[in-house]
Amino acid sequence: MPRLRRLECQTAIVIMRIMFTGIVEEAGTVEGIAPTAKGIELTVRTIACGRGLKLGASVSVNGCCLTAVKITSSGKAKLIRFDLLQESWRLTNLQFARVGARVNLERSLRADGELGGHFVSGHVDGLGKIIRWERAGKDHVLDIAAPPEVMRYVIMKGSIAVDGMSLTVAGVQKKSFRIWIIPHTYEITALRERKVGDHVNLEADLLGKYVEKFLGNRGKK
Repeated sequence: MPRLRRLECQTAIVIMRIMFTGIVEEAGTVEGIAPTAKGIELTVRTIACGRGLKLGASVSVNGCCLTAVKITSSGKAKLIRFDLLQESWRLTNLQFARVGARVNLERSLRADGELGGHFVSGHVDGLGKIIRWERAGKDHVLDIAAPPEVMRYVIMKGSIAVDGMSLTVAGVQKKSFRIWIIPHTYEITALRERKVGDHVNLEADLLGKYVEKFLGNRGKK
């Protein structure tokens, strides 16, 4: 199979497996955190994301793909319970969550849905740390220190998911990158609660990973 055709097939597979776009629907509120014998029970209050949600559905919570295992009504809102493995808890910033904190929520992408951001799988690649977070005119500037396994895929004007938000890279340093946040994003996401020193979930662009894998296999049989 020609190299270009193989790359097209790889891309098609990515599209078929994508579950999120990085367009946050709302900032839900953590209602409960309870340890269990197998992991952690996380309960989130939501309004928009709870509409029509069914048991077993996938929801991005701060960019981490979780399964809704229990849904109950609470007035106009829904309480969604997720069960997390200890590894998922340890490798994401959900470990720092507290009751009352905001978390970014996005329901999985429908086959006929609009891709408004970029391809996001909901599999966190690493934790970043906010090293600058301040207002700049009407916008906000956000600098994030990231581990090498994430920085290798960060490019100027490329896409990256930060706590599940599809954002565009505005600057790249050796160990960090910069994002500009518009007022709308600041207002509707959990970013308004963030401060310098906080950790954020990072997921690098999936297409970059597939291209790297494809090019790495060039010449191999």
